Amino acid sequence: MQATGHALSHALRIAGSMTWEVLWALILGFALSAVVQAVVRRSTVVRLLGEGRPRTIAIATGLGIASSSCSYAAVALARSLFRKGASFVAAMAFEIASTNLVIELGIILALLMGWQFTAAEFVGGPIMIVILAVLYRLLLRERLLRAARAQADHGLAGSMEGHAAMDMSVPQEGLFWRRLLSPAGFTATSHVYVMEWAAILKDLVLGLLIAGAIGAWVPESFWQTFFLADHPLAAKIWGPLVGPLVAVVSFVCSIGNVPLAAVLWSGGISFGGVVAFIFADLIILPIINIYRKYYGARAALFITGTFFAAMVAAGYLVELIFGGAGLVPTDRSTTVTEAGVSWNYTTWLNIFFLVLSAVLLIRFARTGGIPMLRMMGGAPADGEHDHPHHH
Repeated sequence: MQATGHALSHALRIAGSMTWEVLWALILGFALSAVVQAVVRRSTVVRLLGEGRPRTIAIATGLGIASSSCSYAAVALARSLFRKGASFVAAMAFEIASTNLVIELGIILALLMGWQFTAAEFVGGPIMIVILAVLYRLLLRERLLRAARAQADHGLAGSMEGHAAMDMSVPQEGLFWRRLLSPAGFTATSHVYVMEWAAILKDLVLGLLIAGAIGAWVPESFWQTFFLADHPLAAKIWGPLVGPLVAVVSFVCSIGNVPLAAVLWSGGISFGGVVAFIFADLIILPIINIYRKYYGARAALFITGTFFAAMVAAGYLVELIFGGAGLVPTDRSTTVTEAGVSWNYTTWLNIFFLVLSAVLLIRFARTGGIPMLRMMGGAPADGEHDHPHHH
C-alpha cells in the first residue's frame, strides 16, 4: 500500500512539475490566439476557402495557425466551413494547422523538449498538408465527396459544437489596433481566451496525468525495446509508423499530447516518430467516431487513412531533413522533472501571466461569458452564432 502511494505521489510530482514549467507559455499562447480570433470574422475565413487551389490551401493553413488549438473544436469548425462552401481539402488543411501549427504548441515543445522539435513541427506541418492535398487530388472521388457533404449537411452533433459555432470576433469595422483596444475588443478577447481554455483543459490535464504516470511507472527499458532504440536505422523506420498508433489509443489530443511525447522521446522513439505522434491527435479513436458522424463511415475511413499516410510520410521527411542538417538532438533528457517551484524566470513569468489570465477571466464573467460557457458543448441546429460584446 505504501509502495502504491509512493508511486502515485511520484507520478503527480512529475505531472505537477511539467504543468508549472509550461503554464506561462499556455497562457501566452491562448492570449495571442484570442487576440487574432477577436478581430478576424468567421465569414471572412469562409469566403477565402471556397476552392481547392494551392493558394487557397496556403490561406487555409495560415488562418488555421491563427485559430483554435482544441482538436475537437478544430474538427467541428472544419465541418462548419465545409458546409458553408469551403473546399474539403481547404477545410482539412485548416483543421491540421489549427491543431498542430499554433504558437502555444511550439512554445511548449521548446520548453519541454527543445527548439528542434518546435522547428520540426512547423516544417512537418506544411509537409503533411501538401502530401494530404496531393493524396486528395489523386484519390478523392466526386461520389465520396458528395456523400460526405450530404452527411455533413445533416448537422449531427460531435463534440464542442457550440464552441465551434460561436463567432466572438469584434463586429465593428476599422483598423486592427482600434478594434482590439476598444472595449468590445477587450471583451471579445476575454471571451475567446476563456472558451479556448475550457475547450482544451480536459485534454491538457489528462495528457499531463498520463505523462506523469508513464514517466513514473513504465520503465525506460520497455520503451527502448518497443521503439527499437538499440537499432538506429530500424528505429527511424519504425518510429513514424508506430507513433501515430500510440496516439490513437492514448485518447489524448491537442496540446495534451506534448507531455506524453516528451516521455516517449526519453524512452527512445525516433525524432520523426515524435512528429508523427503529435500530428496524430486528429485520428484518435473519439475523433474518428466524430468523422463518421460528420461525413459518413466511408469518408471517415478515407480521412483517417490519408491522414495516417500523410503524417507518417511527414515524419520520415522531417527525419531526413533534420538528420541531414545535423539538427536531431542526441540528448534525450527532457523537462520531465521534479524540480518543483523556485524563484527563477519561470516563476516570475507564471505570476505575470496568471495575473493577466485573472484580468481576462474577470472581464469574461462580467460581460455575459458564463451563459456562453454553458453552450460550448451544445449542438446548434445550423450556422454559426454571433455573440454581442457588452462594453
